[in-house]
Amino acid sequence: MEIYHNPRCGKSREALKLLNEKGIEPDIKQYLKEKPTHAELEDVIKKLGISPQELIRKNEKVFKEIYKGKKLSDSQWIEAMIAEPKLIERPILINGDKAVVGRPPEKVLEII
Repeated sequence: MEIYHNPRCGKSREALKLLNEKGIEPDIKQYLKEKPTHAELEDVIKKLGISPQELIRKNEKVFKEIYKGKKLSDSQWIEAMIAEPKLIERPILINGDKAVVGRPPEKVLEII
């Protein structure tokens, strides 16, 4: 199991705590420090069953300043998330061929 985690995010910390309380120690990917690759993000998006644009945090300042109102291809949205990883919704728990965005944090329990 792997979690895309931002230690500064309360929801991300809460999701990790819920997993730890269940005795689960997922691999932690601090995606702001270790940017995901294009292939990794494509894989996560496929496992989530959503479009790349649905994984974008639209309230982020960088989204509003650069991307709001733009029509980008799926590949371009993925490249935007790699360039600006703050745009990636979090936390994301990946378990085998399934993934879920932990909003609310309890959603991570759905795929353990």
